[in-house]
Amino acid sequence: MRTITLSNGETVEVKCLSCALTSGLVEPDGGVIGETAHFHAHQDVAYPIKGLVIVASKRHVISLDELTEEERQDYISFLAKIRGAQRAALGIEHVYYFYNEDTTHHFHTWMVPRYPWMERFGRSVESVRPVLLHARTQMNDGKSREEMLSGIQRLTAELKKQIDS
Repeated sequence: MRTITLSNGETVEVKCLSCALTSGLVEPDGGVIGETAHFHAHQDVAYPIKGLVIVASKRHVISLDELTEEERQDYISFLAKIRGAQRAALGIEHVYYFYNEDTTHHFHTWMVPRYPWMERFGRSVESVRPVLLHARTQMNDGKSREEMLSGIQRLTAELKKQIDS
């Protein structure tokens, strides 16, 4: 079991955070943004950045090559719909995508938006870690959380439109 600190300051003990989130054992801040037969999307629970989405496999696998063909098709289609919703609902022009296989969670992709306030940390993949740490330590206040939760609502509504169309 691991102890995870959520963005709201609460801690949870879980074996696999992704399994806990996709099964509903842990409710992500703002709720589920969207889901398909094989994937679940939620606001990142550790970093309160509006529009930072985690897309996690519902099945406990580690690697992209472990996905079935049906899951791979579902994955890319879902990513594209979320990206469209980020642009339409939140005006997000650029996103960094991260996926790694040496994680303690199972297969998931981070969709990290770029905002003007992030420029001071640089514009490369190396800037993302300082951005995330800044968000965790400096943006866990009422105003930032309200903005994040409002963003989740708008993103959820827009993604529902994209999925239903």
